[in-house]
Amino acid sequence: MTAAVEFRIDAREGLARAGGVRIRGRTFGTPAFMPVGTLASVKALAPDDLLEARVEIILANTYHLRIRPGHRVVREFGGLHRFAAWDGAILTDSGGYQIFSHAGRVEIDEQGATFRSHLDGALIRLTPEEAIEIQAALDPDIAMVLDQPIALPARRDQIEVAAARTLRWARRSREHHRAQVQSGQALFGILQGALDLELRAKQAEALRELSFDGYALGGLAVGESKREFQATLEAVLPLLPEDRPRYVMGVGYPEDLLLAIGCGADMFDCVLPTRHARTGQAFTSRGVVRLRLSANRLARGPLDPNCACTTCRGFELGYLTHLFTCHEMLGPILVARHNVYFYQQLVRDAAFAIRRGRFAAHREATLRALEGGDSGT
Repeated sequence: MTAAVEFRIDAREGLARAGGVRIRGRTFGTPAFMPVGTLASVKALAPDDLLEARVEIILANTYHLRIRPGHRVVREFGGLHRFAAWDGAILTDSGGYQIFSHAGRVEIDEQGATFRSHLDGALIRLTPEEAIEIQAALDPDIAMVLDQPIALPARRDQIEVAAARTLRWARRSREHHRAQVQSGQALFGILQGALDLELRAKQAEALRELSFDGYALGGLAVGESKREFQATLEAVLPLLPEDRPRYVMGVGYPEDLLLAIGCGADMFDCVLPTRHARTGQAFTSRGVVRLRLSANRLARGPLDPNCACTTCRGFELGYLTHLFTCHEMLGPILVARHNVYFYQQLVRDAAFAIRRGRFAAHREATLRALEGGDSGT
């Protein structure tokens, strides 16, 4: 079956690759970072802010939108693009992460998962088929299969059960998507297996046979060491199809993105840019700057002299510090604009370096610069 996603690779350096994706007339370059808009809104930012940051694809969440406002409500508005006034690409997470994050409020069986709503405690049933139908109503460009992530550390038998169930759910999701969804929407499979590289390899082989439009690596950024994170990427990403996008879920810090790009990853998502903005932490080309520090009260000049975002062009560091000291809502908004812009520039610079055959040197220089920043809380 022809993939719904047109994926191209324009340049390579080692395992790193730069290219682009086209789906349903929408395009985005790769490597791509997706800001998280869980409830069809990237926190503190309007669509114009995302466009200013050159964002091309965002992520929304199936579980949360099923609760509020309800996927049928979104369908009545014509789908997520019209509902959120966002014409760029959209990917929806299936709700699998909530199986991991709602530990104690979820029961899992072979058919699916039963949640206690984080709002009112009401029971919510989510099966692979239901996740596909919700995402069909939301109508993103890319839907994800329902998976079962697992918290670490975990026993091998627990990891094997979750990985095998994820594969069975992927097969059911693929079958239901092919039978029920006719909109040209893409479907990505998810590979689980924790840090067990042998199990990951077996799961990757089985997942490839299902012929998804793209492949995601789940179950990372959940507490493993940097060495374990890198070892998993290096061993597993090359096992995923060369001609399909590779998506590392829930990652992460700038250094994690650069590491994953060097291992052959194409897509990422994480809440860090906007979450850190709300606590006054800015990602900059010289490391993290904490705007609640009194030492920044008299600081002149932009937050990041190497950044061209509207925040850095228009406001001085001392003023941003003042906003957070006074708990003014403009502070998180301005820093969210900067952080999202910074992440987009990070992946664009990586793509540019790959195209010029200079990614390895670029990564090392960027990592050294990121070790700067300030200290304290």
